[in-house]
Amino acid sequence: MKNLLAAAVVLGFASYAFADIQDPPSNDYGPTRKLGRGISNVVFGIAELPVTIARVNEREGNSAAGGYGVVRGLGRSYMRFHAGLFEIFSFPFPVNRGTYYPILPPHIPYIHAGYEEFPPELGNESKYPYVRMY
Repeated sequence: MKNLLAAAVVLGFASYAFADIQDPPSNDYGPTRKLGRGISNVVFGIAELPVTIARVNEREGNSAAGGYGVVRGLGRSYMRFHAGLFEIFSFPFPVNRGTYYPILPPHIPYIHAGYEEFPPELGNESKYPYVRMY
């Protein structure tokens, strides 16, 4: 009888531990999101060029935007395109440290050098907060 009671208590605690991992934080990032992110980066990665030129123009002026902004925008577009190709071909596999997180360095720790998860939008403003910073 005591063994049955002890087994029930252990099983009860084990069920609470199992419930904690049903929806981990990395669950939002899966193979389908990785495939969509890869397609977006390949198709819309060229949008980095005008956005980067505008950002450099805003921070450093017209001369810097005409030279440095164009070169930096081309480099960022190149990185997005190739990261997108890599993510399209490797979408079923968790290759970034065993997760499906983006392979481009994030925007948060690198103030002017990181990448958002998806390419920037051109034209009208949208409801999505990852493209516009106010």
